[in-house]
Amino acid sequence: MQQLFVISFDTEDAARGAMQSLRALEREGQVHFEDTAIVTRDPDGNAHVKNELSAATEAGAGIGAGIGVLVAGLAFPIVGLAIGAIAGAAIGAITHSGVDRDFIEDVKADLAPGRSALFLVTQSVNAGALASALRPYSGTVLQTTVDDDFEQTLKDALRG
Repeated sequence: MQQLFVISFDTEDAARGAMQSLRALEREGQVHFEDTAIVTRDPDGNAHVKNELSAATEAGAGIGAGIGVLVAGLAFPIVGLAIGAIAGAAIGAITHSGVDRDFIEDVKADLAPGRSALFLVTQSVNAGALASALRPYSGTVLQTTVDDDFEQTLKDALRG
């Protein structure tokens, strides 16, 4: 079951640092991300969204690269690999079930200048590990789809 977490931070660096800590958890198998995005608003008010590859896009790229090698790889292996990866990533991106773009736009519109928001869609997550990884960062939980106890654990961790 997917879980959504939206956390705001005072700075873009804090959101990026939190994401790096969470990627380390992913490498350890403590969390499996379906999709992630970081939204930032410059002090002058301009907003930016950085969508990372979703799991569906990554899987599509991998499968597409394999098919590309099989289909076109005999004559042109590098070209087949590249074409397959691009096609697979596109299909994965179209079909992914990650962060809703309209929801990102709503949060982006409400984000104060200079602040950032981290969007996480997880397939599985170790609650204790997630809270520990976020503890060094001061943030505010904007929205989650987890139970009240899990959400409170995150809020406590983000209080620093």
